[in-house]
Amino acid sequence: MLRTVRDLEVGGKWVLVRTDFNVPLQEGRVANDKRIRAALPTINYLIEQGAKAILASHLDRPKGRVVEELRLDPVARRLSELLDRSVSKLDDSVGPQVEAAVAEMAPGDIILLENLRFHEGEEQNDPQFAQALARLADLFVNDAFGTAHRRHASNCGVAQLLPAVAGLLMEREIEVLSRVRDDPEHPFVAIIGGKKAEDKIGVLFDLLSKVDIFLIGGGVAFTFLKVRGLNTGNSIVAEAMMKEAKEFVEEAYRRGATVLLPQDVRAAQRFSPEAEAVIVEVGKIPQGWMGLDIGPQTAREFRRRVREAGTILWTGPLGAFELPQFIEGTKAVAEAVAAAPGFTVIGGGETAEVIEELGLAERIDHVSTGGGACLHLLRGKELPAVEELQA
Repeated sequence: MLRTVRDLEVGGKWVLVRTDFNVPLQEGRVANDKRIRAALPTINYLIEQGAKAILASHLDRPKGRVVEELRLDPVARRLSELLDRSVSKLDDSVGPQVEAAVAEMAPGDIILLENLRFHEGEEQNDPQFAQALARLADLFVNDAFGTAHRRHASNCGVAQLLPAVAGLLMEREIEVLSRVRDDPEHPFVAIIGGKKAEDKIGVLFDLLSKVDIFLIGGGVAFTFLKVRGLNTGNSIVAEAMMKEAKEFVEEAYRRGATVLLPQDVRAAQRFSPEAEAVIVEVGKIPQGWMGLDIGPQTAREFRRRVREAGTILWTGPLGAFELPQFIEGTKAVAEAVAAAPGFTVIGGGETAEVIEELGLAERIDHVSTGGGACLHLLRGKELPAVEELQA
């Protein structure tokens, strides 16, 4: 049974909260505050209960060294605006100066520690770094679902040293995704896209026992099209994964699952904003050209399947959405998912970014804050940081 922040008496206590403020920065400002906003319910709950909230997060991958442009000052400023109260940002995450600042906190105060990954001990799950973090608090709340599949000092190490519970965001993620994994409404449709087949083949195999219909697009699809003997031009193909792709399709057939691949694509001579997009049938991509989006015929079929679904899981864009001429397929399917009567889940990552950019997030039942963690849970894999929170 998952313990949550509601199970602890937090009033007057120092509470270390692992958040996921790994947000994009642009010119010293937060470019997308979705992950910050997702943490607000837990932070507000703690403040309302009179706790002293010590927030900890990583940002990007500084690899154990201080990188000035990856400091969390812009995050603190945006968090202060969203909470409409002062958030004190410290210049480190552990050490005597941090401990002194924390000791002076009053109930209702909020401190944001510096980027955890400025210390090598964070990703190494170093016991000494975990102990240094644990010394700051009486209690630990893990609200960083996006890192739940990682075994790091700030989520696993600290949880072994302090009374540890899940935050409200973590609770919601696990509740919704566990329901989709264990008791989905059928037909269960999985939309699988993204750039690389290497990243998705394992996901496909693990979902076979649950999913009725697989809609495969993006760069992932071209490995499967190549397996069928079709010409894929210069499209992304994971040659090393072709055997696994073939085995997946064969196993899906044996289980009675449907696997749909693109019938047409938008192709171009190069990956460029200036490149001309031409719609062609799969297998007829001109020599030297590459497929960069699903075509309109494919989008229509995918939309039809989505409309008939009881549960929809989508992970990975269906084209090179970064370029305006190659977002049409992803956009068409996204609009269908937003309008679908079935239960809809977006598996975090780039798909969540696209849904947000298209203004459709409010029409999706659940947009996960953790791409890798979301897929781990749905695939039935262990989430180390969640295991530490079980009663």
